Amino acid sequence: MHLYAAPLQGYTEAIYRNAHAEIYGDGPDRWYTPFIRVEHGEPRGRDMRQLASPLNANHRLVPQIMFRDADEWEKLVTAITETTDYREIDMNLGCPFPPQVRKGRGAGLLGRPDELARIAELMKGHPEVTFSVKMRLGITAPDEWKAVMPVINSMPLAHVTIHPRVAAQQYGGELYLDDFREMTAGTPHPVIYNGDIATPADIDRVASQFPTLAGIMTGRGLLARPSLVDEWREGREWTPDERLDALMRLHSRVAEQCEQTYQGETQILAKLKPFWDYILPSLDRRTAKAIKKAVTLPAYYRAIESVGSE
Repeated sequence: MHLYAAPLQGYTEAIYRNAHAEIYGDGPDRWYTPFIRVEHGEPRGRDMRQLASPLNANHRLVPQIMFRDADEWEKLVTAITETTDYREIDMNLGCPFPPQVRKGRGAGLLGRPDELARIAELMKGHPEVTFSVKMRLGITAPDEWKAVMPVINSMPLAHVTIHPRVAAQQYGGELYLDDFREMTAGTPHPVIYNGDIATPADIDRVASQFPTLAGIMTGRGLLARPSLVDEWREGREWTPDERLDALMRLHSRVAEQCEQTYQGETQILAKLKPFWDYILPSLDRRTAKAIKKAVTLPAYYRAIESVGSE
């Protein structure tokens, strides 16, 4: 069972991935970049700089691209293959962010099988690249995948990652596991499951429910519990003290890199505070409030000193 780290925009950037790989040596088999997209007619500069970061050297990374049409797809694939050594590319057909969906990107492409057919043809011109897809069941209905699956099945893909929700649900609500099961049976591609993986027991549960899976991907669960993959691999849940010790070492490494990379307290804090977004619900209310309200680095560091001491 392969375990993968999902891309989360604003969270799983190079600094975080690098620090995680240092602290949690037996982490995910692969990390996927937050989506790389076209902006003003060209691949977005900061996305390409993240992809070229030397901090990527200590973990296996796969670029993920998000595109509106075949033209954007070609620009992104060409930029990656001509300027980097990456030869695996994941295609985002699952982003549920409404502005992107309305523009036809991410999950918005699930309603455009003709455009995906154009992309399937273009893939033939890049035999040097191993492609994969990350997708939802649909935009508003969990059976919309049926219209687009013949095109997906025709693509030369290493695997398909499926989040068994529709874009309209964002990240909450019912998981359509019956549709997921039917979809899995209806594709020749290896399938990776993604969605609501927060504990080692969740990994075991999904693996038991769907024994033919090629892997499981976790995103928000890994941010909330960075030791998640290591705990599953070791076959035991870590003690609260073990998890806290590793978490604080992870934060220290992230903070060190942020202070070396960014300028000024405001910019550094803007990069550090998201570290806690998925952890805050598990913290003491006073500690969580102090972290969120901190406007200087000394105040921020004082706030996190109380993490785990409640």
